[in-house]
Amino acid sequence: MYLALCGAVFLAAYLLNILTITVGYHRGLAHKAVRLHPALKRVVIVGGNWLTGLDPKAWVVMHRLHHEHSDTPLDPHSPVNVGILGIGMEQLRNYKRVIIGLAREEPEYTRYAKDLDFPLNALNRTKRWYLPYLLHAAVGLGLGFGIGWLLGAAYFFGMMSHPVQGGLVNSLGHAVGGRNFDTDDNSRNNHLAAWLIFGEGFQNNHHRYPGSASFSYRRHEIDMGYGACVLLEKLGLATIQRDYLIPRPPREHSVEAQVQS
Repeated sequence: MYLALCGAVFLAAYLLNILTITVGYHRGLAHKAVRLHPALKRVVIVGGNWLTGLDPKAWVVMHRLHHEHSDTPLDPHSPVNVGILGIGMEQLRNYKRVIIGLAREEPEYTRYAKDLDFPLNALNRTKRWYLPYLLHAAVGLGLGFGIGWLLGAAYFFGMMSHPVQGGLVNSLGHAVGGRNFDTDDNSRNNHLAAWLIFGEGFQNNHHRYPGSASFSYRRHEIDMGYGACVLLEKLGLATIQRDYLIPRPPREHSVEAQVQS
């Protein structure tokens, strides 16, 4: 029973973290593939930093830099430049650079944020970026002392899982896997990363169609992040921009037509 509780807590914390990033930050704010309801958008902008430890504005700017300079020397996180094992530190270094650049209003960063009608989170403007980490550590310690240390660790590592999530996508998604499209970068479709990180591992599909709320192209490519977008739409909390969805492969269209006939 206790192990099941630990697993459930980890899963809930992990899902809260990854959905904030993949639906809120990525598909919503960065690419506008999903139009968030104003109330949900406000929650993502104000609360996202507390949930994930990552500033939404800085995350979006860094991601847009990645798309513009994908797998070139200017890419803020590419295994082409630092290898698969170097991605973790490269992400951290460039995230800090983006935060500082936005705070100083340097044009090389602010030009990627012209459509973002919100400032850096107050945590970063006042140099209190560490507070979300302390908060989640305190909750984890409280659960550890009160119930059990495994439960506390499950909560903390679930909530603070973003470095691993990002590292898997940014490394494996640009080094290991197949390609559906001949893009100018080294983006790949890595199914392990896609399963673990709600479709984010389908980097080749995403880089070919960055405005698509769905990252899957073929039927066997499962994008649970898009499923979350569909659910939010049914709840009236989001609107999927369907005009920009990745089109189905011609063969799958023909099979579909045969079935319907």
